[in-house]
Amino acid sequence: MTTKPILNKNISLKDFQEFYWLKKELAYFCKSNSINATGGKIELSERIIYFLQHGEVPALAINTSKKNSKFDWNKEKLTLDTIITDNYKNTQNVRTFFIMELGSDFSFNVKFMNWFKENSGKKLSDAIKEWKGILEQKKDKDFQSEIAPQFEYNKYIRAFLADNPNKTLKDAMKFWKLKSEQRGRNDYERKDLELSM
Repeated sequence: MTTKPILNKNISLKDFQEFYWLKKELAYFCKSNSINATGGKIELSERIIYFLQHGEVPALAINTSKKNSKFDWNKEKLTLDTIITDNYKNTQNVRTFFIMELGSDFSFNVKFMNWFKENSGKKLSDAIKEWKGILEQKKDKDFQSEIAPQFEYNKYIRAFLADNPNKTLKDAMKFWKLKSEQRGRNDYERKDLELSM
């Protein structure tokens, strides 16, 4: 069994890429090496890879996508005809609007929030139709929400339990711990059941 290396500036790029790291480990590495530690796991990993490849701190990415709209999603009165602007934000004002239109069961979810990013120019009435469509999908007994790529633990647990209905969440967590300490990908594989403490 391969021993997981220590995450410090002496780690090889290969070792860094082939082992699983918690976000707090990535953030600590970044802070310890004067690298910007904000953002998600994917952004932190990309900065560390750059640092390990080039031996220097990556420059902060410059946001070139200038927002043109001055619409204030915190304060403006929202209606069904309100246009989704390029500076759209999920605010308490927006949440209140959707609760008024859809009821107290309304909640933001990843799919719905991603829809906003891709639909600048449409109306809030279109957003309501989208949310209702997502709700219908969830009623399907076979529906599973999408798990973003950075949530490797969640993906592993779901796949493990689907493949081993006779096992418990505790079992899944035990095998995740064993797998995440190994070199390589962290996707669930049936052969993971051969791993032992």
